[in-house]
Amino acid sequence: MSDATRADVCAAAIADAFKDDGEIFGSPMGLLPMLGVRLAKLTSNPDLVISDGESLFLAGVPPLFAKGDVVEGWIPFRKVFDVVAYGKRHVMMGATQVDRHGNQNISAIGDWAQPKRQLLGSRGAPGNTVNNRTSYWVPKHSTRVFVERVDIVSGVGPALAKEAGPAATRYNDIHRIVSNLGVFDVQGAGDTVRLLSVHPGVTVDDVREATGFELEVPADVPTTREPTTEELVLIREVLDPKGLRFKEVPHDG
Repeated sequence: MSDATRADVCAAAIADAFKDDGEIFGSPMGLLPMLGVRLAKLTSNPDLVISDGESLFLAGVPPLFAKGDVVEGWIPFRKVFDVVAYGKRHVMMGATQVDRHGNQNISAIGDWAQPKRQLLGSRGAPGNTVNNRTSYWVPKHSTRVFVERVDIVSGVGPALAKEAGPAATRYNDIHRIVSNLGVFDVQGAGDTVRLLSVHPGVTVDDVREATGFELEVPADVPTTREPTTEELVLIREVLDPKGLRFKEVPHDG
Protein backbone atom coordinates (compact mmCIF):
# COMPACT_ATOMS: atom_id res chain seq x y z
CA MET A 1 0.00 0.00 0.00
CA SER A 2 1.41 3.40 -1.01
CA ASP A 3 0.69 6.71 0.72
CA ALA A 4 -1.42 7.86 -2.23
CA THR A 5 -4.32 10.08 -1.23
CA ARG A 6 -7.81 9.87 -2.73
CA ALA A 7 -7.02 12.98 -4.78
CA ASP A 8 -3.90 11.27 -6.18
CA VAL A 9 -5.97 8.20 -7.12
CA CYS A 10 -8.54 10.42 -8.86
CA ALA A 11 -5.81 12.20 -10.81
CA ALA A 12 -4.43 8.86 -12.03
CA ALA A 13 -7.94 7.65 -12.93
CA ILE A 14 -8.52 10.78 -14.99
CA ALA A 15 -5.14 10.29 -16.68
CA ASP A 16 -6.17 6.72 -17.54
CA ALA A 17 -9.31 8.06 -19.24
CA PHE A 18 -6.99 9.82 -21.75
CA LYS A 19 -4.24 7.22 -22.08
CA ASP A 20 -5.50 5.55 -25.29
CA ASP A 21 -6.56 8.72 -27.14
CA GLY A 22 -3.36 9.21 -29.12
CA GLU A 23 -2.82 12.58 -30.77
CA ILE A 24 -5.95 14.42 -29.72
CA PHE A 25 -6.76 17.69 -27.98
CA GLY A 26 -7.18 16.98 -24.26
CA SER A 27 -9.64 19.62 -23.10
CA PRO A 28 -10.15 19.53 -19.30
CA MET A 29 -12.62 21.73 -17.46
CA GLY A 30 -11.57 22.16 -13.85
CA LEU A 31 -8.69 21.50 -11.51
CA LEU A 32 -8.54 17.70 -11.19
CA PRO A 33 -9.28 17.17 -14.91
CA MET A 34 -6.40 19.52 -15.77
CA LEU A 35 -4.11 17.66 -13.39
CA GLY A 36 -5.12 14.28 -14.84
CA VAL A 37 -4.67 15.38 -18.45
CA ARG A 38 -1.22 16.81 -17.75
CA LEU A 39 -0.28 13.65 -15.90
CA ALA A 40 -1.33 11.59 -18.93
CA LYS A 41 0.72 13.86 -21.20
CA LEU A 42 3.82 13.17 -19.08
CA THR A 43 3.26 9.41 -18.80
CA SER A 44 0.81 7.26 -20.75
CA ASN A 45 0.01 9.52 -23.71
CA PRO A 46 2.78 11.95 -24.71
CA ASP A 47 0.95 12.67 -27.97
CA LEU A 48 -1.85 14.55 -26.19
CA VAL A 49 -2.25 18.17 -27.23
CA ILE A 50 -2.82 20.45 -24.25
CA SER A 51 -3.61 24.12 -23.79
CA ASP A 52 -3.29 26.70 -21.04
CA GLY A 53 -7.10 26.76 -20.79
CA GLU A 54 -7.23 30.24 -22.29
CA SER A 55 -5.69 30.81 -25.71
CA LEU A 56 -2.48 28.84 -26.22
CA PHE A 57 -1.48 25.30 -27.19
CA LEU A 58 1.47 24.24 -25.06
CA ALA A 59 4.51 22.19 -26.02
CA GLY A 60 5.59 21.81 -22.41
CA VAL A 61 3.62 20.64 -19.38
CA PRO A 62 3.63 23.34 -16.68
CA PRO A 63 2.23 23.08 -13.14
CA LEU A 64 -1.45 23.79 -12.59
CA PHE A 65 -2.42 27.35 -13.52
CA ALA A 66 1.13 28.26 -14.50
CA LYS A 67 1.89 29.75 -17.89
CA GLY A 68 3.75 27.42 -20.21
CA ASP A 69 7.20 28.50 -21.29
CA VAL A 70 6.98 26.74 -24.67
CA VAL A 71 4.04 27.78 -26.83
CA GLU A 72 3.08 25.54 -29.73
CA GLY A 73 0.05 27.30 -31.17
CA TRP A 74 -2.77 29.78 -30.70
CA ILE A 75 -6.37 28.87 -29.96
CA PRO A 76 -8.46 31.95 -29.10
CA PHE A 77 -11.98 31.34 -27.85
CA ARG A 78 -13.63 31.73 -31.25
CA LYS A 79 -11.38 28.99 -32.64
CA VAL A 80 -12.49 26.53 -29.97
CA PHE A 81 -15.86 26.19 -31.71
CA ASP A 82 -14.10 25.06 -34.88
CA VAL A 83 -12.29 22.37 -32.89
CA VAL A 84 -15.55 21.28 -31.23
CA ALA A 85 -17.26 20.89 -34.59
CA TYR A 86 -14.45 19.37 -36.64
CA GLY A 87 -11.48 18.46 -34.48
CA LYS A 88 -10.18 15.42 -32.62
CA ARG A 89 -10.91 16.31 -29.02
CA HIS A 90 -11.60 14.68 -25.66
CA VAL A 91 -13.28 17.02 -23.21
CA MET A 92 -13.77 16.32 -19.51
CA MET A 93 -16.48 18.47 -17.98
CA GLY A 94 -18.07 18.76 -14.58
CA ALA A 95 -21.64 17.71 -13.88
CA THR A 96 -24.16 19.08 -11.42
CA GLN A 97 -26.34 16.07 -12.25
CA VAL A 98 -25.70 12.83 -14.14
CA ASP A 99 -28.50 10.34 -14.70
CA ARG A 100 -28.56 6.59 -15.26
CA HIS A 101 -28.35 7.06 -19.04
CA GLY A 102 -25.28 9.30 -18.88
CA ASN A 103 -27.10 12.57 -19.54
CA GLN A 104 -25.50 15.56 -17.84
CA ASN A 105 -27.00 18.76 -16.41
CA ILE A 106 -25.09 21.99 -15.80
CA SER A 107 -27.99 24.31 -16.71
CA ALA A 108 -30.47 24.57 -13.82
CA ILE A 109 -32.07 22.64 -10.99
CA GLY A 110 -35.85 22.26 -11.04
CA ASP A 111 -38.41 23.03 -13.72
CA TRP A 112 -37.06 24.68 -16.87
CA ALA A 113 -39.72 27.42 -16.81
CA GLN A 114 -39.03 28.36 -13.18
CA PRO A 115 -35.87 26.69 -11.89
CA LYS A 116 -35.01 26.54 -8.21
CA ARG A 117 -31.39 27.31 -9.01
CA GLN A 118 -29.75 28.73 -12.11
CA LEU A 119 -26.40 27.16 -13.00
CA LEU A 120 -23.87 27.78 -15.77
CA GLY A 121 -26.23 27.11 -18.63
CA SER A 122 -25.67 24.44 -21.27
CA ARG A 123 -22.68 26.29 -22.70
CA GLY A 124 -20.69 23.83 -24.86
CA ALA A 125 -22.14 20.62 -23.44
CA PRO A 126 -24.54 19.76 -26.30
CA GLY A 127 -21.91 20.37 -28.97
CA ASN A 128 -19.24 18.54 -27.02
CA THR A 129 -21.32 15.41 -26.53
CA VAL A 130 -22.43 15.04 -30.15
CA ASN A 131 -19.05 15.96 -31.69
CA ASN A 132 -16.26 14.87 -29.34
CA ARG A 133 -15.34 12.14 -26.88
CA THR A 134 -16.66 13.37 -23.54
CA SER A 135 -15.98 12.39 -19.93
CA TYR A 136 -17.22 13.79 -16.63
CA TRP A 137 -15.58 14.58 -13.30
CA VAL A 138 -17.64 14.60 -10.10
CA PRO A 139 -15.65 15.61 -6.98
CA LYS A 140 -18.45 14.76 -4.52
CA HIS A 141 -20.43 11.65 -5.42
CA SER A 142 -23.95 11.82 -3.95
CA THR A 143 -27.61 11.07 -4.68
CA ARG A 144 -28.05 14.76 -5.51
CA VAL A 145 -25.59 14.43 -8.40
CA PHE A 146 -26.22 10.85 -9.57
CA VAL A 147 -29.97 11.06 -10.20
CA GLU A 148 -32.54 8.89 -11.96
CA ARG A 149 -33.25 11.65 -14.48
CA VAL A 150 -31.54 15.01 -14.91
CA ASP A 151 -33.76 18.06 -14.59
CA ILE A 152 -32.42 19.50 -17.85
CA VAL A 153 -30.29 17.72 -20.45
CA SER A 154 -27.14 19.71 -21.17
CA GLY A 155 -24.79 16.88 -22.20
CA VAL A 156 -26.41 14.15 -24.29
CA GLY A 157 -26.02 10.49 -23.33
CA PRO A 158 -26.04 7.63 -25.87
CA ALA A 159 -29.71 6.67 -25.48
CA LEU A 160 -30.98 10.18 -26.23
CA ALA A 161 -28.44 10.56 -29.02
CA LYS A 162 -29.85 7.44 -30.67
CA GLU A 163 -33.36 8.86 -30.39
CA ALA A 164 -32.17 12.01 -32.15
CA GLY A 165 -30.75 10.06 -35.08
CA PRO A 166 -27.48 9.50 -36.96
CA ALA A 167 -26.29 13.10 -36.82
CA ALA A 168 -26.24 12.92 -33.02
CA THR A 169 -24.91 9.39 -32.66
CA ARG A 170 -22.05 9.52 -35.17
CA TYR A 171 -19.55 11.03 -32.72
CA ASN A 172 -21.40 10.64 -29.41
CA ASP A 173 -18.97 8.93 -27.03
CA ILE A 174 -19.48 9.27 -23.28
CA HIS A 175 -16.21 7.66 -22.32
CA ARG A 176 -15.75 7.82 -18.55
CA ILE A 177 -17.29 9.26 -15.42
CA VAL A 178 -14.76 9.66 -12.63
CA SER A 179 -15.94 10.58 -9.14
CA ASN A 180 -14.30 10.69 -5.73
CA LEU A 181 -15.69 7.17 -5.15
CA GLY A 182 -15.04 5.30 -8.38
CA VAL A 183 -14.87 5.07 -12.16
CA PHE A 184 -17.84 4.43 -14.45
CA ASP A 185 -18.84 4.19 -18.09
CA VAL A 186 -22.19 4.17 -19.92
CA GLN A 187 -21.88 0.68 -21.37
CA GLY A 188 -24.45 -0.98 -19.10
CA ALA A 189 -27.62 -2.62 -20.38
CA GLY A 190 -29.74 -0.14 -22.33
CA ASP A 191 -26.93 2.45 -22.39
CA THR A 192 -26.85 2.90 -18.62
CA VAL A 193 -24.14 3.83 -16.15
CA ARG A 194 -21.94 0.91 -15.12
CA LEU A 195 -19.45 0.71 -12.28
CA LEU A 196 -15.92 -0.07 -13.49
CA SER A 197 -13.90 0.27 -10.27
CA VAL A 198 -14.07 1.58 -6.72
CA HIS A 199 -11.29 3.69 -5.27
CA PRO A 200 -9.13 2.26 -2.46
CA GLY A 201 -11.07 2.33 0.81
CA VAL A 202 -14.45 2.52 -0.96
CA THR A 203 -16.89 -0.41 -1.18
CA VAL A 204 -19.48 -1.20 -3.80
CA ASP A 205 -22.16 -0.61 -1.15
CA ASP A 206 -20.71 2.86 -0.51
CA VAL A 207 -21.15 3.68 -4.19
CA ARG A 208 -24.67 2.23 -4.33
CA GLU A 209 -25.75 4.24 -1.28
CA ALA A 210 -24.42 7.45 -2.84
CA THR A 211 -26.13 6.85 -6.20
CA GLY A 212 -29.74 7.82 -6.82
CA PHE A 213 -30.49 5.17 -9.43
CA GLU A 214 -30.02 1.45 -9.94
CA LEU A 215 -26.40 1.15 -10.94
CA GLU A 216 -25.16 -1.74 -13.08
CA VAL A 217 -22.54 -3.54 -11.01
CA PRO A 218 -20.51 -6.44 -12.47
CA ALA A 219 -19.96 -9.54 -10.37
CA ASP A 220 -16.31 -8.65 -9.82
CA VAL A 221 -15.52 -4.97 -9.32
CA PRO A 222 -11.78 -4.17 -9.14
CA THR A 223 -10.14 -1.46 -7.08
CA THR A 224 -8.99 1.60 -8.98
CA ARG A 225 -5.24 1.43 -9.37
CA GLU A 226 -3.05 3.63 -7.20
CA PRO A 227 -0.57 5.98 -8.89
CA THR A 228 2.91 4.65 -9.53
CA THR A 229 5.90 6.14 -7.74
CA GLU A 230 6.72 8.10 -10.89
CA GLU A 231 3.18 9.47 -11.08
CA LEU A 232 3.20 10.45 -7.41
CA VAL A 233 6.43 12.38 -7.90
CA LEU A 234 4.97 14.16 -10.93
CA ILE A 235 1.73 15.00 -9.11
CA ARG A 236 3.36 16.20 -5.92
CA GLU A 237 6.57 17.82 -7.11
CA VAL A 238 5.92 18.90 -10.71
CA LEU A 239 2.24 19.42 -11.48
CA ASP A 240 0.66 20.31 -8.14
CA PRO A 241 3.33 21.09 -5.54
CA LYS A 242 0.91 23.49 -3.79
CA GLY A 243 -1.64 20.72 -3.17
CA LEU A 244 -4.48 22.48 -4.98
CA ARG A 245 -6.08 19.09 -5.70
CA PHE A 246 -7.14 18.81 -2.06
CA LYS A 247 -9.56 21.70 -2.56
CA GLU A 248 -11.67 19.34 -4.67
CA VAL A 249 -10.92 16.04 -2.94
CA PRO A 250 -9.86 16.55 0.68
CA HIS A 251 -7.57 14.08 2.44
CA ASP A 252 -10.60 12.30 3.94
CA GLY A 253 -12.01 11.63 0.43
